[in-house]
This record gives sequence, C-alpha cells and structure tokens, in this order.
Amino acid sequence: MPEVKVRKMLLAVEEIYHEGGPVAETPLLRGACYAVVKNPFAGRYEPEIKGFMEDLKPLGLEMARKLVDALGGADRIEGYGKASLVGGAGELEHGALWHAPGGYAMRELIGNSKAIVPSAKKVGGPGTRIDVPVTHVNASYVRSHFDSMEVGLNDAPRADEMLLALVMTTGPRIHSRSGGLEAWQIKGEDGLR
Repeated sequence: MPEVKVRKMLLAVEEIYHEGGPVAETPLLRGACYAVVKNPFAGRYEPEIKGFMEDLKPLGLEMARKLVDALGGADRIEGYGKASLVGGAGELEHGALWHAPGGYAMRELIGNSKAIVPSAKKVGGPGTRIDVPVTHVNASYVRSHFDSMEVGLNDAPRADEMLLALVMTTGPRIHSRSGGLEAWQIKGEDGLR
C-alpha cells in the first residue's frame, strides 16, 4: 500500500476549571492530537483500500503516545474518541480507514480499556470542523463521560488529504450531574456497563 505522507500534526490540551459553577481543585484535561495526511485514493474510486489501515497503525501509535504523555500518562485517561475528515476529492469510506489504527492505538497504550472507541467522520474542505465524540474507556454507558471536542484546521483537509484525530480526557465533564451509570459502578464485563 502507499506510504503515509504527513503534512502536519497538532497537539492541543484544554484545562477546564469550571463551566460556570464552582472551580474544580483538579482541572479536567481534554486533549486532541491530529495529523493531516495525503489521501492516496483521492480523485478516483479504488476497490481495495483496506491495506492502508495497516499503514496508518504506526501513525496512530505515535499520535496516541503524544496525547497520553501530554495528559500525564495512561493511568490518567478516562475517556476517548476518534474522528476523520476527508477532503473533497476523497470519499467517506476513506475516513473509515482510521477506525482500527486510531482506536487500537489508544486502547493499546491505555491498557485494559473495554469500551469501543466512539468515532465520527465526514467529507469537507479546508477549515471544516468535526466534533469528536468521547465516552468512558471501560463502559460506554457512563453518562458523566459523554463528551466531545471540536477539531479542525484552517488549511485542512485539502482536496487530496485527510485529517485524522484522536481525543482523550482525564475524567468526567466538569460539574457532571445528569445521573445515570457512574464510573464507580462499572462492572467491566462488556464495555457497556
């Protein structure tokens, strides 16, 4: 398969102290790492594209490592998600190639995570933004960890590019109080509860 050609990467970490309520002693960290890569299938229909997922695995691990380090280590990660933006000369299915490399990279570094990594994808031009969904790493039904982070760059993705994103958080939303399954109630049997 084609070589992965990275044009640029970005690492961003938010420190969230409050959302209008009391100031938290420890801020929630919400971080994203994304890479803009050349889409090797842009401008044409290619029937066999699955091999590119293998090619993206080293990039996924590099991005996940950067993000884990920026958030203080794997033992601090409680939420995760991924997304892809495909430039206009590509197709939505090209963005689906990020599912395995992005998800497995985070799960490998975090260790023992049981929940599926939520994802989003869409086609758009430079400046397009996408909300990356986030859920708890061990139980998708933990409502306090339902979150998202908007990502995008002013100059990406170009028509022949893809923007690939990973997002992680260190805890629940600040001031979470909407009920439902709590993190301390996780059974850890099926990745849901």
